[in-house]
Amino acid sequence: MLFDTHCHLDFPVFDTGRDELMQRAAEMGIEQILVPGVELAHFQRVLELQQRWPERIQIALGLHPCFIHQHPANAVSQLQGWLESCESLCAVGEIGLDARPGMAPEAVQVMLLEAQLKLARERELPVILHVVKAHERMLGLLRRYALPVGGVVHAYSGSLEQAHQYGRLGFKLGFGGAITYARALKQQRLVRELPLEWLLLETDAPDMPLEGFQDQPNTPLQVYRVAQVMAQLRDVPLDEVVSLTGETARSLFYKRRS
Repeated sequence: MLFDTHCHLDFPVFDTGRDELMQRAAEMGIEQILVPGVELAHFQRVLELQQRWPERIQIALGLHPCFIHQHPANAVSQLQGWLESCESLCAVGEIGLDARPGMAPEAVQVMLLEAQLKLARERELPVILHVVKAHERMLGLLRRYALPVGGVVHAYSGSLEQAHQYGRLGFKLGFGGAITYARALKQQRLVRELPLEWLLLETDAPDMPLEGFQDQPNTPLQVYRVAQVMAQLRDVPLDEVVSLTGETARSLFYKRRS
C-alpha cells in the first residue's frame, strides 16, 4: 500500500482537478494520503477532504511556524477546540521550527510549538514536524516533552547522527522529491543507511517537485516515483519499500482513527 504521508491536497492549486487526481491515485495503488493543516483558515477544507474520501484521506491539524503572522492571538485555544471536536484526526501538525532568514523569532516559534506539543501529549497523538535548520533545538524540546506516540520529521534534512537521535525518541523520517536529485548526496546517504522501518514516503505536494518536474506543481501521484528511487538507493525490491513504509505509516497514523 502506497501511503503519501504529507500532501497539501487542500491547497487551491488542486481545486480544478482534485477528483481526477484522486481517481488516478487509486488506479496507481496510492491508497492513503495524509493531509496536514497549516493554519486555522485551512482547517475546514482539510476536514471536508476527509469527509469526501473517508477511507483514503487521513488528516492532521496544526499551526505552522511559517504562518505565525496569520495565526490569531487565540489560535492555540481554537486548535484545542478542533482537536477535541474532530474525531477523525490522526495527528497534530504541521508544526515545528524554521530558522531560515525572515522567519519569526525563535522564541515566538518555540512558544507556539511547545503549546502544540502539550496538546499532542494530552491527547496521545503523534506530531508532524517541520524542522529547518533547527534540529538540535527540536530534539531538546522532544526530550523535554516525551511524546508517548512520537511522530514524523517531515522532509528530513538533518544529519545521520540527528536522525538516530530522532529514531531513539520514537520518530520516523519523511523523504520525498529531494532524494530524486543527483546532487542530493546527503539525503541519498540517509535513505541508504537508516533503518527502512524509520522511513516514510511523502510528496509535500504541491511543493518539493521531483527532478525533471521543477516547473509544475507536485502531486501525490509522484509518491510512486519516490518509492522507486528509495528502492534503487537501498538496492531492495520496490515491493519491500512500499510494504514496509506503508506498514510504518499505518501503525503511526491510521489506528488513531479507530
